[in-house]
Amino acid sequence: MPLSEHEQRMLEQMERALYAEDPKFASALEGSGLRTYTRRRVYQAVAGFLVGIALLMAGMVAKQVWLSVVGFLVMLGCAVLAVTGWRKAPKPGEQPAAGAPHARRQGRQKRSMMDRIEQRWQRRRDEQGGQ
Repeated sequence: MPLSEHEQRMLEQMERALYAEDPKFASALEGSGLRTYTRRRVYQAVAGFLVGIALLMAGMVAKQVWLSVVGFLVMLGCAVLAVTGWRKAPKPGEQPAAGAPHARRQGRQKRSMMDRIEQRWQRRRDEQGGQ
């Protein structure tokens, strides 16, 4: 459902006020920041995976089993990080999920807070529409 002109103006005013008050925080809330964060995390996991392969091969060449095991564990951990980071990354044009990816514990609290805000917004719209 598209926003009315009045709602769009109010939203633009709130955005301008947020940028004026705290531009760093406002830019952190943009979707591209989250997409960049997850993309960087996936790239780091891929680099770590390659380091794990190198450790695994070095352990095999040096006949050090423990080094090969460490390399395998690094590969496994980085593969898990890459897959979870890839799944959490918002698609281009998609609205990012509420909260940062590292704030999983607070996700439920933020969602409930967003639900309360949305309910209040709906109540205000209904009250204004009835007048």
